[in-house]
Amino acid sequence: MDWENLRIFALLAKEGTLSAAGRAAGVEHATVARRVAALEAELGLKLVDRRGRHLSLTVEGQRIAALAERMEEGAIAIERAAVGGRSEIAGEVVISAPPGYGTKVLGPRFLALRQRHPQLRLTILGEKRDASLARREADIAIRMTRPVEGELTITKIDDVTFSLYAAHGYTRQTPEADWTFIGYDREMENSPQYRLLLEFAAGRPVSFRSSVLDLQLMAACSGSGIAILPDFMVGPDLGLEVVESRLPPLTREVWLVVHPDIRQAPAIRAVIDAVSAG
Repeated sequence: MDWENLRIFALLAKEGTLSAAGRAAGVEHATVARRVAALEAELGLKLVDRRGRHLSLTVEGQRIAALAERMEEGAIAIERAAVGGRSEIAGEVVISAPPGYGTKVLGPRFLALRQRHPQLRLTILGEKRDASLARREADIAIRMTRPVEGELTITKIDDVTFSLYAAHGYTRQTPEADWTFIGYDREMENSPQYRLLLEFAAGRPVSFRSSVLDLQLMAACSGSGIAILPDFMVGPDLGLEVVESRLPPLTREVWLVVHPDIRQAPAIRAVIDAVSAG
């Protein structure tokens, strides 16, 4: 059996469409279709019902997909065992972190770590989503919300404070009824900081939205409105001032998350120590 065919089929079962499975595997959707057809030929079983553009798994396909998922979990466990057994501070470590925090806070620490350990390769995934450590999408995750599921080692590493900011003179030169606001896109609209911004805005318009904090910062500096920003992003040379508010201050905890199978590996331990050094 060609195990790559089975892996691609498992992705199709998980993702639901040829295109999504292709993106997950890094191949064209036609390659996914070809791999699945080859697996069906190898097994002598029909795994997928193809009716027009709609795909669904047959009963046999569902059974094979479940077995393939368990095989993948075993393969990932073997990878973790290999990482945990290494004795040198070398090789690749993948870290998932919120983009702004990864750049402003962790970036300098990672550069210093690389200077100390030149054989260490760091890949930083600047993303707001929660990468799966169980599936080894990342080795270490930095999260603004404490995970509640999974067999994970979780350590609090920081507190991030947020304040309302505007360009110097904005709140004095603009009538309060005409203040506009700078906020997140829909992906982050349920975050505590965005809810606090909307409470302060009290129905006044959010005129600029972005998921990228650097763009929100730029918009605030240009006088486009009031933004709620983590204090670590705002330096004295940016021309911003804190907008006073009667609302309670906002602090969010930052958590480091790692799978227990790999946390004592020297390379992983070195990254954890660097990230935790506040």
